[in-house]
Amino acid sequence: MRVIWDQPEPCPYLPDRMARLPLRMPGRKLLPAEFDRLLEEGDRRSGRFLYRATCGTCAECLPIRIPTAEFVPNTSQRRSLKRNPDVVVQVVQPQCTPEHLDLYNRHKLSRGLSRSGEALTEESYQRWLVDSCAETVEVQFRVDHRLVAVSVLDLGARAASSVYHYFDPEESRRSLGVYSVLWELAWCKLSGFEWYYLGYYVRDCSHLNYKANYTPHEVKADGVWLRRG
Repeated sequence: MRVIWDQPEPCPYLPDRMARLPLRMPGRKLLPAEFDRLLEEGDRRSGRFLYRATCGTCAECLPIRIPTAEFVPNTSQRRSLKRNPDVVVQVVQPQCTPEHLDLYNRHKLSRGLSRSGEALTEESYQRWLVDSCAETVEVQFRVDHRLVAVSVLDLGARAASSVYHYFDPEESRRSLGVYSVLWELAWCKLSGFEWYYLGYYVRDCSHLNYKANYTPHEVKADGVWLRRG
């Protein structure tokens, strides 16, 4: 596996810190069992590349995963199910349409998730969320045929990994982020996936620390998976 980028860069999660997120390119598409092993080691996927936080002076990025057979939503999470009886969900191949791009950029810019303040282009979206070195699917959430949220999931043999989720900011009352996690956990369990990976948990990052609310879960710290909740 070839390393194509390995330079310090501003941390995308914590201010005033530098990060090291080396990008590695597999020489071919990964087999499901290979991808399971890489997820267990703490890898994440971005486009056709893999990365893993290897910051020498910081260890705040903890991979987090949920055992699908054991998860039980709490009272607050169950409310999101009641808010969305009209949502129709479909699992399809990843794609980039004008509808996708408009929804993604409205979500990104309204929530201050763009460091540059600029909209993502069709080419960049394609390279990040459509092109992949693993088996990847897209989960579409629609209301009256209108796209209101999208999740991108990578699939191994025993595990699924959430790559990214975005939703219509005008539908924030629905708690679609919570709803999508609950739906995907149920889908993973039904599909026979043992683990649902939620990416990185970072305690002091408001965009990532919500993941600890899904219990039980495991985080990987100092090379060991630890049960919490």
